[in-house]
Amino acid sequence: MEVINALGRRKAAVARIFVSEGKGQININKRDLDTYFPSPILQYIVKQPLNKLGVAEKYDIKVNLEGGGFKGQAEALRLAIARALVKINPEDKPSLKEEGFMTRDPRTVERKKPGQPKARKRFQFSKR
Repeated sequence: MEVINALGRRKAAVARIFVSEGKGQININKRDLDTYFPSPILQYIVKQPLNKLGVAEKYDIKVNLEGGGFKGQAEALRLAIARALVKINPEDKPSLKEEGFMTRDPRTVERKKPGQPKARKRFQFSKR
C-alpha cells in the first residue's frame, strides 16, 4: 500500500496526514500522540474513526498540525483520519458518516467589527 494523504480542518487548526501500513503509531509534529495530547479525552477524539472501524493497530499515521487550540487540532486530526480511511476503503464511509466524523464543522470565530469592542458586543449607548 502506498502512502495516503488527507487534510482536516476545524476552527483555525489544519491537520495534514500521511497514512501507511504499520503497527498503529501516530506521530504528530515528530512527537508521539501521548506526548502531544496528554489528555486521554483528546487521544480518544483522535482515535475515534480508527476504533469505529477496528483498524487502530493497522496503520501508521504521520501528522503535520498547525494553528488553533488543542481541542480544534484534535478534531481537525479526527476529520483527516476519517477522510484518509475513506480513501483507503470507500465502503467505510456510511459508518463514519453516521457517527459524524466525515462532516467538517464550519463554525469559526466571528470577526471583530469596527466601532465596537468585540464581534457582537457594543459600547454603552448614551442618549445625552
